Amino acid sequence: MNSSIKGIVTATLALLLNYSANPAFALPQKINHPVTVATQASKDILIVPGERVGPITRKTTKRDLVKLFGASHLVDKTISGAEGIGSFAATQVNLNQGRSLLVVWSDNTRTKPLDVRNLGSAWKTREGIGVGTPLSELRKKLGDFKLYGLEWDYGGTILLDSSKLSRYQGKLILRVDTAPNASEKFPNDYQSVSGDSTFSSSNPHWKPLGIKLAEIIVVLNSSE
Repeated sequence: MNSSIKGIVTATLALLLNYSANPAFALPQKINHPVTVATQASKDILIVPGERVGPITRKTTKRDLVKLFGASHLVDKTISGAEGIGSFAATQVNLNQGRSLLVVWSDNTRTKPLDVRNLGSAWKTREGIGVGTPLSELRKKLGDFKLYGLEWDYGGTILLDSSKLSRYQGKLILRVDTAPNASEKFPNDYQSVSGDSTFSSSNPHWKPLGIKLAEIIVVLNSSE
């Protein structure tokens, strides 16, 4: 893989991708009027890369989440880092109508969010990009971009620096995936765009695989 491309994205991806959730537990919280506040907060479903996900900003704390969404919608977790290295405090926010998400914290105090991920399909950027956006629509919004091949740790990750949305580099991570059973139905096409290499989004082998945006990670603070 081209070393300059790898250098741009690896540092960000190394700590932000491929987390797996361990068994979760809920922490009780005392709150005031959670239903009214949660309803108001849930109306904001805009993603602003590097700045906010709805009402969740770079300065949001766990206590703020309780005020925004209500304690009954929150579940605290500890998740593992990439390749099982390290662990991170996280809080799952369970909302209906595709609005659920996971906040990953910088430490166990849960006072500084690193990123927001596991976003439901209701969340959208100003460009209208959200989980489930098909490749054809992504190309209209991003232009002809490059992405990593399938079947490895960073498979399907879009290289934003090669797109019209290069300003989001380091602030937004987008990963696509194939339709179910695409590898069995179209094995030749699947293998042609697999592996630790970059491919153009206009590569014809993507077309039969039913490619859609499968994951969004919104970076709010660095993991230094």
